Amino acid sequence: MQIIDAHAHIYPEKIAKKATVAIGDFYDIKMDMPAGTAESLIEEGGRAGVTGYVVHSVATTAHQVRSINEFIKKEIDEHKEFIGFMTLHQDLTEQEVKEEVDWCIKNGFKGVKLHPDFQKFYIDGENAQKFYQIIGDRLPILFHVGDDRYDFSAPERLVKMAKKYPNVRFIGAHFGGYRNWHLAELYRGLDNVYFDTCSSLAFISPEKAKEIIDMLGAERFFFATDFPMWDATKELDRFMAINLSENQRKMILYKNIKKFLKID
Repeated sequence: MQIIDAHAHIYPEKIAKKATVAIGDFYDIKMDMPAGTAESLIEEGGRAGVTGYVVHSVATTAHQVRSINEFIKKEIDEHKEFIGFMTLHQDLTEQEVKEEVDWCIKNGFKGVKLHPDFQKFYIDGENAQKFYQIIGDRLPILFHVGDDRYDFSAPERLVKMAKKYPNVRFIGAHFGGYRNWHLAELYRGLDNVYFDTCSSLAFISPEKAKEIIDMLGAERFFFATDFPMWDATKELDRFMAINLSENQRKMILYKNIKKFLKID
């Protein structure tokens, strides 16, 4: 069976350990992996049978955007297993956003990754809505969503934008809301919002995970690890503990993301 990890962070080797520690400190969680390099992602994922990875990194300032996107391009060029998602920053002008999106599409990127809590913008803020207006239906946008310590990425904000921009395809990471899993029902009926499974299965029961998947539809979920936060083997074991049909498992492990991103 194929397995595609639909949410993995990677960093240049010289900063990978520092970046990994910083993420762990931000969430007050001990990271399963010591450093988020491309090589360790492939090595660790391979032990779990992962065959493909959606990779990205987040810009915390506008001037980092192009260098991060160039790094991701280099990695997807060097690793056939990688599917690249670009970064953006809310301080870019509309023209800079247009140019960056065009450059990334030309260079084979398949989506956008944004982290409102790290980047400090509201999903429904004015400076974020230029992303949806410019990107439209050209690339899906993967958001970190949820955290009861912050309001930037509240599920209600993503729901509001999904209704306002029905042509934009959104992915709400962490079952649609880290630490806000009780709000999953807000996404009912929103056909342009999809979800990944990462940074959730260690905290919610298999029964709760199944309840959310059944409520929102297995066809809208992607398996993911949030590397380097979680060990892929452990995450796969947690996923397999959910009482799903064999077809639903295959959908979430690889079929859905391949169809969604139109990849072979």
